[in-house]
Amino acid sequence: MSRILVVEDESAIAELISINLRHAGFEVMIAATAEQAQAAVDGVLPDLVILDWMLPGQSGLALAKRWRSDARTREMPVIMLTARADESDKVAGLDAGADDYLTKPFSTNELMARIRSVLRRKAPEALDSAVEVGPLKIDPATRRVTRVIDGEVREVKLGATEFRLLHFFMTHPERVHSRSQLLDRVWGDHVFIEERTVDVHVKRLREALGPVQCAPMIETVRGAGYRLTGQAEAMLMAAAKALSA
Repeated sequence: MSRILVVEDESAIAELISINLRHAGFEVMIAATAEQAQAAVDGVLPDLVILDWMLPGQSGLALAKRWRSDARTREMPVIMLTARADESDKVAGLDAGADDYLTKPFSTNELMARIRSVLRRKAPEALDSAVEVGPLKIDPATRRVTRVIDGEVREVKLGATEFRLLHFFMTHPERVHSRSQLLDRVWGDHVFIEERTVDVHVKRLREALGPVQCAPMIETVRGAGYRLTGQAEAMLMAAAKALSA
């Protein structure tokens, strides 16, 4: 039975969500403030968090950022629930680490569908083999992404969604994938997820790969989508030699 933490200061909404979750067979915990939510997570790590943006005291946005910076909670799935409907707010929520974003008012059927989708995406990949493309190596069994630089193994820190996205890219290298294809293959049931989500997570993946000089491996193909190439490092090395010549 999956355990879900509902962080919502409006008691009527929290109760509505919890009734539907329990009816669907989930175990439910409720928190009305960021402090209560943090205490609940410190006690028992939930399988998913439904997080309201506007909370008394510390905001849900700040809480999501805190969880993404902590190794214990970095991969904990979070669905942001908020009355903020502007695109800039959605991007801010995704940038803070939310796996999905739902605006109020919402239908309980849509919320349940999003919960099922996020939990499906959390399915373990421990039986998958390690994959190497160019200088990068990804190992789903240990959930590590590494690159060797000057004889030293450098590890890339990725969130759960970025890890799945990179794993898909590395198991399907050199192919161009549209945003809708990536939503299908990485996010699963994407009927309620906007294609903009892909752009946000690709940006975050590139930022994570930057310190090991692998960000150029994720290429944007104008009008088509994205692809991962193992040739990027060779091109960068060639360019560097040309500049130094």
